[in-house]
Amino acid sequence: MNPRPRRGLCRAGTAVLSVVAGSVRGMALSAEEREQFLAEPHIGALSVVERPDRAPLTIPLWYQYNPGGELWVRTLPESRKMRAIKAAGRFGLMAQRTAPTVRYVSVEGPVTRIEPDTPERAHEMAARYLPAEKVGAYLEFERTRIGEHVVVFLRPERWLSLDMGAF
Repeated sequence: MNPRPRRGLCRAGTAVLSVVAGSVRGMALSAEEREQFLAEPHIGALSVVERPDRAPLTIPLWYQYNPGGELWVRTLPESRKMRAIKAAGRFGLMAQRTAPTVRYVSVEGPVTRIEPDTPERAHEMAARYLPAEKVGAYLEFERTRIGEHVVVFLRPERWLSLDMGAF
Protein backbone atom coordinates (compact mmCIF):
# COMPACT_ATOMS: atom_id res chain seq x y z
CA MET A 1 0.00 0.00 0.00
CA ASN A 2 1.33 3.41 -0.92
CA PRO A 3 1.37 5.69 2.15
CA ARG A 4 1.54 8.91 0.11
CA PRO A 5 -2.12 9.00 -1.02
CA ARG A 6 -3.19 8.26 2.53
CA ARG A 7 -1.15 11.16 3.87
CA GLY A 8 -2.59 13.42 1.20
CA LEU A 9 -6.08 12.20 1.98
CA CYS A 10 -5.49 12.86 5.66
CA ARG A 11 -4.37 16.39 4.92
CA ALA A 12 -7.36 17.01 2.72
CA GLY A 13 -9.64 15.34 5.25
CA THR A 14 -8.18 17.44 8.03
CA ALA A 15 -8.72 20.63 6.05
CA VAL A 16 -12.31 19.68 5.35
CA LEU A 17 -12.90 18.84 8.99
CA SER A 18 -11.37 22.15 10.06
CA VAL A 19 -13.75 24.05 7.81
CA VAL A 20 -16.72 22.06 9.07
CA ALA A 21 -15.66 22.38 12.70
CA GLY A 22 -15.11 26.12 12.28
CA SER A 23 -18.54 26.64 10.75
CA VAL A 24 -20.19 24.57 13.49
CA ARG A 25 -18.49 26.69 16.14
CA GLY A 26 -19.83 29.75 14.36
CA MET A 27 -23.38 28.38 14.62
CA ALA A 28 -23.35 27.82 18.39
CA LEU A 29 -25.86 29.84 20.38
CA SER A 30 -24.79 32.37 22.99
CA ALA A 31 -25.42 31.49 26.64
CA GLU A 32 -28.47 33.77 26.67
CA GLU A 33 -29.85 32.32 23.41
CA ARG A 34 -29.42 28.71 24.49
CA GLU A 35 -31.06 29.32 27.88
CA GLN A 36 -33.98 31.14 26.25
CA PHE A 37 -34.40 28.33 23.70
CA LEU A 38 -34.38 25.68 26.44
CA ALA A 39 -37.01 27.69 28.33
CA GLU A 40 -39.41 27.34 25.37
CA PRO A 41 -41.85 24.38 25.42
CA HIS A 42 -40.09 21.87 23.18
CA ILE A 43 -40.41 18.13 23.62
CA GLY A 44 -37.19 17.00 25.26
CA ALA A 45 -35.25 13.82 24.58
CA LEU A 46 -33.88 12.58 27.90
CA SER A 47 -30.86 10.27 27.79
CA VAL A 48 -29.47 8.33 30.72
CA VAL A 49 -26.96 5.50 30.95
CA GLU A 50 -28.91 2.44 31.96
CA ARG A 51 -26.33 -0.28 31.39
CA PRO A 52 -22.64 0.04 30.53
CA ASP A 53 -22.93 -2.43 27.64
CA ARG A 54 -25.76 -0.57 25.87
CA ALA A 55 -26.49 2.78 24.35
CA PRO A 56 -28.22 5.25 26.68
CA LEU A 57 -31.94 4.94 27.34
CA THR A 58 -33.42 7.86 25.37
CA ILE A 59 -37.06 8.87 25.66
CA PRO A 60 -39.18 11.91 24.76
CA LEU A 61 -40.77 13.86 27.59
CA TRP A 62 -41.98 17.20 28.85
CA TYR A 63 -39.54 19.30 30.85
CA GLN A 64 -39.41 22.71 32.52
CA TYR A 65 -36.54 25.19 32.63
CA ASN A 66 -36.16 28.81 33.66
CA PRO A 67 -32.98 30.60 32.52
CA GLY A 68 -30.25 30.42 35.14
CA GLY A 69 -32.02 27.71 37.12
CA GLU A 70 -32.36 23.97 37.22
CA LEU A 71 -34.13 21.87 34.63
CA TRP A 72 -36.81 19.53 35.96
CA VAL A 73 -38.83 16.60 34.71
CA ARG A 74 -41.67 14.54 36.15
CA THR A 75 -41.75 10.77 36.06
CA LEU A 76 -43.18 7.77 37.83
CA PRO A 77 -41.09 6.83 40.87
CA GLU A 78 -40.65 3.19 39.82
CA SER A 79 -40.22 3.73 36.08
CA ARG A 80 -37.29 2.32 34.14
CA LYS A 81 -36.17 5.90 33.49
CA MET A 82 -36.23 6.76 37.21
CA ARG A 83 -34.26 3.65 38.16
CA ALA A 84 -31.61 4.56 35.58
CA ILE A 85 -31.47 8.19 36.73
CA LYS A 86 -31.03 7.13 40.36
CA ALA A 87 -28.27 4.68 39.44
CA ALA A 88 -26.40 7.13 37.19
CA GLY A 89 -26.93 10.24 39.29
CA ARG A 90 -27.10 12.35 36.14
CA PHE A 91 -28.77 12.59 32.74
CA GLY A 92 -28.85 14.64 29.59
CA LEU A 93 -31.68 16.33 27.76
CA MET A 94 -31.85 17.64 24.21
CA ALA A 95 -34.51 19.97 22.82
CA GLN A 96 -34.78 20.80 19.13
CA ARG A 97 -36.84 22.47 16.46
CA THR A 98 -36.76 22.12 12.70
CA ALA A 99 -38.42 25.37 11.59
CA PRO A 100 -37.79 28.13 10.73
CA THR A 101 -34.21 26.86 11.15
CA VAL A 102 -32.79 23.69 12.62
CA ARG A 103 -31.79 24.53 16.19
CA TYR A 104 -30.99 22.42 19.21
CA VAL A 105 -29.78 22.77 22.77
CA SER A 106 -28.43 19.87 24.80
CA VAL A 107 -27.65 19.93 28.52
CA GLU A 108 -26.06 17.36 30.77
CA GLY A 109 -25.49 17.40 34.48
CA PRO A 110 -26.01 15.89 37.90
CA VAL A 111 -29.31 15.25 39.60
CA THR A 112 -29.50 17.74 42.45
CA ARG A 113 -32.63 16.38 44.12
CA ILE A 114 -35.70 14.21 43.69
CA GLU A 115 -38.92 15.39 45.31
CA PRO A 116 -42.52 14.24 45.47
CA ASP A 117 -44.64 15.92 42.82
CA THR A 118 -47.12 18.61 43.82
CA PRO A 119 -50.41 19.64 42.21
CA GLU A 120 -48.82 23.02 41.41
CA ARG A 121 -45.90 21.45 39.54
CA ALA A 122 -48.18 19.04 37.70
CA HIS A 123 -50.34 21.97 36.60
CA GLU A 124 -47.33 24.07 35.59
CA MET A 125 -46.00 21.29 33.38
CA ALA A 126 -49.35 20.46 31.77
CA ALA A 127 -50.09 24.14 31.13
CA ARG A 128 -46.70 24.53 29.46
CA TYR A 129 -47.54 21.92 26.82
CA LEU A 130 -51.33 21.72 26.50
CA PRO A 131 -54.05 24.20 25.50
CA ALA A 132 -55.67 25.72 28.60
CA GLU A 133 -58.98 23.92 27.96
CA LYS A 134 -57.21 20.50 28.03
CA VAL A 135 -55.16 20.92 31.22
CA GLY A 136 -57.86 19.96 33.74
CA ALA A 137 -58.89 16.79 31.91
CA TYR A 138 -55.28 15.75 31.45
CA LEU A 139 -54.48 16.25 35.14
CA GLU A 140 -57.55 14.24 36.13
CA PHE A 141 -56.54 11.44 33.76
CA GLU A 142 -53.01 11.47 35.13
CA ARG A 143 -54.23 11.43 38.74
CA THR A 144 -56.73 8.60 38.27
CA ARG A 145 -55.05 6.46 35.58
CA ILE A 146 -51.30 7.04 35.75
CA GLY A 147 -50.52 7.73 39.39
CA GLU A 148 -48.15 9.72 41.55
CA HIS A 149 -45.04 11.27 40.06
CA VAL A 150 -41.73 12.50 41.39
CA VAL A 151 -39.85 15.56 40.19
CA VAL A 152 -36.20 15.19 39.21
CA PHE A 153 -33.98 18.29 39.11
CA LEU A 154 -30.84 18.61 36.99
CA ARG A 155 -28.18 21.31 37.27
CA PRO A 156 -26.89 22.00 33.73
CA GLU A 157 -23.10 21.56 33.69
CA ARG A 158 -22.41 21.03 30.00
CA TRP A 159 -24.17 22.68 27.10
CA LEU A 160 -24.15 22.02 23.36
CA SER A 161 -26.12 24.14 20.92
CA LEU A 162 -26.43 24.84 17.23
CA ASP A 163 -28.52 26.98 14.91
CA MET A 164 -28.23 26.03 11.24
CA GLY A 165 -29.73 29.39 10.26
CA ALA A 166 -26.83 31.28 11.83
CA PHE A 167 -24.67 31.36 8.69
